[in-house]
Amino acid sequence: MNNTSKVKYDEGRLMQVLVAPIVSEKATLVAEKSNAVTFKVLQDATKPEIKAAVELMFKVEVQGVSVLNTKGKTKRFGKSTGRRDNVRKAYVMLKPGQELNLGGEAA
Repeated sequence: MNNTSKVKYDEGRLMQVLVAPIVSEKATLVAEKSNAVTFKVLQDATKPEIKAAVELMFKVEVQGVSVLNTKGKTKRFGKSTGRRDNVRKAYVMLKPGQELNLGGEAA
């Protein structure tokens, strides 16, 4: 089913797919171990869309994309209760030799 390279996505949509990079201990561990970068993505983003967005924005080659949904927790603030948003995370595996620097500092 390798037709993702032929499908053209709306560039404006691709710019919105990646919400933010996730910088945490777990994300850093995964990055070192399997050359993967973690992003928070839109709730309705698909794997091919995420792949196209990363390739467009960072000019790198993507090997694969794993996606997971995290349900938002219910939290209390004094008497009132609130709810955190549901989050969709994407682990983007880069091809060997590819590198993506989110820190901005020169290597």
